[in-house]
Amino acid sequence: MRAKLGHAMLYTGIDYHKRYSVVSTQDATGTRIREARIDENDPAAFAAYFGTLPEPSRVVVEACWNWGWLYDELGEIDGIEDIVLAHPFKTRLIADAQIKTDRLDAGALATLLRGNLVATVHAPEPATRARKHVIRQRIFLVRVRTMIRSRVHTLIARQRNLARPVFSDQFGRKGLHWLRSLVLPAPDDALLRQDLQNLEHLGMLIKELEEQIASDNAHDEATRRLQTLPGVGPILAAVMAAEIDGIARFPRADKLCCYAGLVPTTYSSGGKTSHGRMLPHSNRWLKWAFVEAAWVAVGCSAYFGGIYKRHRARGKKANTAITIIARRMCTIAWQLLHHARDFTPNPPILALSPVAPSKD
Repeated sequence: MRAKLGHAMLYTGIDYHKRYSVVSTQDATGTRIREARIDENDPAAFAAYFGTLPEPSRVVVEACWNWGWLYDELGEIDGIEDIVLAHPFKTRLIADAQIKTDRLDAGALATLLRGNLVATVHAPEPATRARKHVIRQRIFLVRVRTMIRSRVHTLIARQRNLARPVFSDQFGRKGLHWLRSLVLPAPDDALLRQDLQNLEHLGMLIKELEEQIASDNAHDEATRRLQTLPGVGPILAAVMAAEIDGIARFPRADKLCCYAGLVPTTYSSGGKTSHGRMLPHSNRWLKWAFVEAAWVAVGCSAYFGGIYKRHRARGKKANTAITIIARRMCTIAWQLLHHARDFTPNPPILALSPVAPSKD
């Protein structure tokens, strides 16, 4: 429902929780019109609440746990003019108070919305959110698989007098054949069988997810362009494309780097400027993707490898140098998507040569 010309506008804040929500509505003067608690976050109760308001209302809700379904439900309710998605951390900084209740939080959100002071975040379309869920499930399962592999390494390492062949990949075809042929003393033998079964099952699930990710991104131009970057494969490209969700959101490359958390915090006061750690409140999935790609790129690209060696020669630690590479890759990714072109390898950057000692 859209407000007609000359009609007043109401402002509603929703303090959303897992089992309930508290809703508070104000008019343009800040007068509280109505408040309610919606148990079990019942969509019909939300619709009934907004159906009884005298005017259309703008709504603000924080981007907290499982916000997507509520955002979609509110979008289908008559009486809601538009929905604003608030950044939880930044909103908390603005509306922090000594006394905190659900009712006060909902009222504070409504007040910030009325004053146009809400720190907003991007709300992806449902299809994009679905793609993210699939990709993040694959990342989660790969991390679980890594944990189980570490347990297998630990289990094998505690066996005394066990002759261990050397494999290029302990969990490749030959390595797994050797693990399955082992007979260990109890209870380690049973534990090894369980770990191997879990690894096999996880491998099947990960393969299914990778097939779905490939299908979901088969015709996505952003994913294809990002794969032209060294070190960026189908999975990392899919993560980057889904998390960026349209390069038009970022007018400059440094905006994308900030969103990815690849720039340091800056403190400048009294004529002195210092830089600290990377920005803490950022898109951690996008940051992870660029850092993972950077580790691969320094080994397979002369260009990125040269930059890495140059910063290492300057005395930078490995993680710091990789972060610099990740930021460079993020900047290049913005250029590729913004100008709709593929990556063209640049000449390698030579590492700094050691300075010869003076003969004086």
